[in-house]
Amino acid sequence: MTIRFGSINTGLPPNIVDQLVEAERIPVKQMEQRKEKLDGKLKLVNDLSSKVGAIRGSLGELASTRGFSDVKLQSGDPGAVGGTVDPSLAKPGSWNIEVVQLAQKASVITNGFPDKDTTQIGVGYFKFDTPEGSKDVYISGDNSTLEGAAKAINDAKLGVRASVINDRKEPDSPWKLVLSADGVGTDRSVEYPRLYFLDGDQDIYFDAKSEAKNGIVKVDGFEFEIGDNTLNDIIPGVTLELKQANPGRPVNITIKEDLEVVSGKIKGFVDAMNAVLGFLQQQSKIGKDTDTTKTLGGDSLVRSTEQRIRRLVQSPQTGLKGQVKTLNQLGIQFNRAGTLEFDQKKFNAELGRRPNDVQEFFVGDGFSTGFIASVRRELGSLTNPAFGPLANRTRGLEGQIRQMDERIAAKERQISKREDMLRNKFAKLEETMNKIKSQGAVSSAIAGGGGGVTSLLG
Repeated sequence: MTIRFGSINTGLPPNIVDQLVEAERIPVKQMEQRKEKLDGKLKLVNDLSSKVGAIRGSLGELASTRGFSDVKLQSGDPGAVGGTVDPSLAKPGSWNIEVVQLAQKASVITNGFPDKDTTQIGVGYFKFDTPEGSKDVYISGDNSTLEGAAKAINDAKLGVRASVINDRKEPDSPWKLVLSADGVGTDRSVEYPRLYFLDGDQDIYFDAKSEAKNGIVKVDGFEFEIGDNTLNDIIPGVTLELKQANPGRPVNITIKEDLEVVSGKIKGFVDAMNAVLGFLQQQSKIGKDTDTTKTLGGDSLVRSTEQRIRRLVQSPQTGLKGQVKTLNQLGIQFNRAGTLEFDQKKFNAELGRRPNDVQEFFVGDGFSTGFIASVRRELGSLTNPAFGPLANRTRGLEGQIRQMDERIAAKERQISKREDMLRNKFAKLEETMNKIKSQGAVSSAIAGGGGGVTSLLG
């Protein structure tokens, strides 16, 4: 009888070791799944920490001295008088501003030329009298055009700006060189230059000039002479911009509380609170398909955080002299969905009626009293890196993840050794079976040869 072997001498599947190793890795996969859920929980805790941090961030501007002192400027005629406000300095009030005369800059204009970049004005120089003495701007043959002269004067930086304009009322020679002082008013007046030019295609000379003038403005009927059209010392904390003279027509300028800015800061705070509340509610939501191992549902961290926020919102502030004690008085309260609603109209009305009380409610003494101090205390204990529940939960999850990583690594090392051992055993088994196969072939040959001898003898 002939002995037959498969492709492998043992007759076992060729990937038997891989199958055994895969079976050994089943506990590793289970640990990896558990670690994945721990990673997910850690991400959720970090998200919660970020959202809680955003609440504290939203308090920054409210806690500042100008948090409830934002003001804005309103002009009865923005085209004539405008301006900007420094909220830390400006106070509410009303003023009548009459622009009798705008401050003007000194300027001079040349005769006209048929073009700005071809016709030669000649070789020579402009002589300027400056506070530092006489200054010359030379014009060579390389830049002897209106454009070239303007560039040379501007490059000299003498407190004069040069430009080339197109005066269409003189179609045959519309291009003219204009020189203007950098600023308006007699304090910035300049002496216009003398011209010395030879060999030009046509003569250049100054055709007209305008002297520097101070402006005239009336503030609540009192007249002032001004050296600039931008005024910083008329109304404290306000920079006025005079744009157009309108003698006999006062423009009312009002500095008033900017309720939209203040209520916008409050809305930012409410939105930050709702981001946390919405997150907590989402974690606590349980349905038939909810996998609580992938959420923070049932975690004491969720309950304690929500309790702190509810206590902050609903508890009255103590130690305040004003009549505003709760957020509810300012239009901030819980709705049926468990988040906060902000009634901006109610808040603006209360801020307009009792601005000092509203500010005291939020800011208090800046340390121990006031809503902002309460928020900082509650959130500070929640996020304290040493003993706060957020930090504790983070450290706990990170510790579990490290332990899981170590167990997985140890198991992987064990499996690797196990795999090496199995491969060595099956290699030896293969070698043994190969020897058996060889011995079987010899036995078969001997058995066949013996039969032939017996036949001969018989």
